[in-house]
Amino acid sequence: MTGVLEAWSALNDPAQGGGWGRFQWAWPWGLLALLPVLLALGAMVLQNRRRPAFRFSRQDVTRGLPPSAALVLQPLPSILIGTGLVLAALCVARPQVEGAVLPEDTQGVDIVISLDLSTSMRAADFKPKDRLFVAKEVISDFIMSRKNDRIGLVVFARDAFTQAPLTLDYMLLRNLIQELKTGVIEDGTAIGNGLAVALNRLRDSKAKSRVVILVTDGDNNAGQIAPEQAAEIAQKMGVKVFTVLVGRGGKVPYPSGQDLFGNPTYEMVELPVNVPLLRQIATVTAGQMFLAADREGLVQSFAEILDQMDRTKLEDARGRARPVDVFPLLLWPAVLLLFLGLLLEHTRLLRVLG
Repeated sequence: MTGVLEAWSALNDPAQGGGWGRFQWAWPWGLLALLPVLLALGAMVLQNRRRPAFRFSRQDVTRGLPPSAALVLQPLPSILIGTGLVLAALCVARPQVEGAVLPEDTQGVDIVISLDLSTSMRAADFKPKDRLFVAKEVISDFIMSRKNDRIGLVVFARDAFTQAPLTLDYMLLRNLIQELKTGVIEDGTAIGNGLAVALNRLRDSKAKSRVVILVTDGDNNAGQIAPEQAAEIAQKMGVKVFTVLVGRGGKVPYPSGQDLFGNPTYEMVELPVNVPLLRQIATVTAGQMFLAADREGLVQSFAEILDQMDRTKLEDARGRARPVDVFPLLLWPAVLLLFLGLLLEHTRLLRVLG
């Protein structure tokens, strides 16, 4: 039923010029299916022309008798079956019209999220939670808001690793993100490595739009690849990099232990950031940098990234319309006509032939 409604909408969409004006056959060779149907219809016509099985020696006995309804309607089963067969044969060639370009019909974006797992992400300036906890929540919500985009996950500290390749399994990604914690990777902030590994996940991607979202809270202080070098690679690959700085520079509360009652204690610690570096990475790759000093800022950053990606998808799809199959509009009537024709053949309309 969904196919019928979509086909009917495509035919009556004024934005597409009236539907049938953009008609086409997806499989033109399927029209060959009409040949056996037409032969069968010809055989049915010849059969119906045969003389009745009952004969009378005197025509004046029957000449004055009015024809019965059954006699008048006798060709109806053949007509219904023949029409149904013709419509079914046309369905084989998959008639189509051009439908409107909708956001959900555009090609998905391949996205790799590269998340900083250095111990500085434990800073508690996103009270009552730390930076990593809030980042994981916001990233999970972002992933679950997508529909056709393949998303991968890379994590980094002193080195970078692929946590998940590009996938449409958003539940798997969300579960992996919830398990992330600091201290698993040797401490440090290898921004260049984190970006390079993310780019490597996109190297074989055939998507028209490819994006890296780099989420970090500090300055590059480790790794074998310089962030600037990784940014140049991204530029050559045509990959946009959106950088998100989590937290603010300067002194921030950092967990230092527990008190006598088991409650966490904090001390003010100076954590360096490098805003110019993150801005340079984004600028070189035609992306954008975002500053997220609190949870609301982080949510807003991902909302703006999402908006930019969606607008890019619509611009890439502009001027192109996907074909919509309209054969459901023929298939259902064909099934109905065949059913009625076969049913009537088993009623008083059955023709007895000699």
